[in-house]
Amino acid sequence: MRRSWIVAGALLLAACAGGSSDKLVSPPPIPPTSPAPSTSTKTTPPPTRQPAPPDLARVRVTLTSVVSGLDSPIALAWRVHDTNMFVAEQSGRVRIVDANGRLSSTPVLTVGPLSRGNEEGLLGITFSPDGSKLYVDYTDPNDDTHVDEYTMRGEVAVASTRRQLLVVPQPNSNHKGGEVITGPDGMLYIGLGDGGSEDDPNNFGQNLGTLLSKILRINPVASGSAPYSVPADDPFVGRGGVRPETWMWGLRNPWRFSFDRKTGDVWIGDVGQNKYEEVDFARAGEKGINFGWSAREGFHAFRGATPNGVRDPVLETRHSDGNCAVVGGYVYRGRAIPALNGVYVFGDDCRQNLVGAVASNGRLIAQRDLGPVVSQLTTFGEDLDGEIYAVARGGTVFRLTAR
Repeated sequence: MRRSWIVAGALLLAACAGGSSDKLVSPPPIPPTSPAPSTSTKTTPPPTRQPAPPDLARVRVTLTSVVSGLDSPIALAWRVHDTNMFVAEQSGRVRIVDANGRLSSTPVLTVGPLSRGNEEGLLGITFSPDGSKLYVDYTDPNDDTHVDEYTMRGEVAVASTRRQLLVVPQPNSNHKGGEVITGPDGMLYIGLGDGGSEDDPNNFGQNLGTLLSKILRINPVASGSAPYSVPADDPFVGRGGVRPETWMWGLRNPWRFSFDRKTGDVWIGDVGQNKYEEVDFARAGEKGINFGWSAREGFHAFRGATPNGVRDPVLETRHSDGNCAVVGGYVYRGRAIPALNGVYVFGDDCRQNLVGAVASNGRLIAQRDLGPVVSQLTTFGEDLDGEIYAVARGGTVFRLTAR
């Protein structure tokens, strides 16, 4: 059985070949998702004149070490009006790295007790829009997923303010997802895998009655006795037999996803089974999209008939090229590397090469290796200025810089 995904101890025991360049695998045009009520809804913005896409051939990047000595760093976050980098270590600590690369010995927060499998532990962190709250995603000793909120006082998350937002029972020790981010709308987005073990044995991917295999969208502000509320414009609100928190579905293990800070488009790195990895794409305003797992893996049939309205990924990578677990990244919107502007940067735990991709109207038009290599890549981060960071399980955080 291949443990899809990512980090600590024995991160991925699958054979990891390196080297060959990713081949451009272009899907047919993304179909309009006006689906029947059983699938998705979308908001279509008026057409606008598109700028020329970035030229990947002009991109020259390298990596600059920011900090070393971390214990299996797994997630990065920045707080509004704060130049410090906040780093989550899979073992349970959230730590500060200041603007000069100094690592604080005093943790912001220590989360626990945790389960300790290679796809478990502290998996994600994010801040509220005003920086007053810290949200953490982790697994407890029973392997179940928790999303908790803490109030910040200065640079410390006060343990006594812990407020449990969500607990999701998990059937196995893998495919936890683990991403938690605050979206541009101020809502909290939470990624959950299909719960393992392999081949989606419970068919959670195509089951709207479970939170597994989904990206959720909630308002983390308490509502009466409930720890959160479901926004009224979530796509499945009011529909019987469906978890209304569902925002996107049909995902195997959405390890990292992000919003393009300029356009609002969504990019999702979804870890595949034994042959293909995929990156999914949704335009700003789209919601309720079914990305097909476990009827589909990448552009390919996996099990059973393909449901109506399923959307194929914007790109896939193959295990035969040395990939094994995609690590979703960010569309670059910083200033330090002008040629990289508009390029989606992602990677893979096994293949290790950082890759750039360019899409236009939801269709892949260019993809190539960018040059830098990160051994045992776990995650990416984006700071307040739009600069991108890549993280190695061995304990180093790198910033992408111009070469």
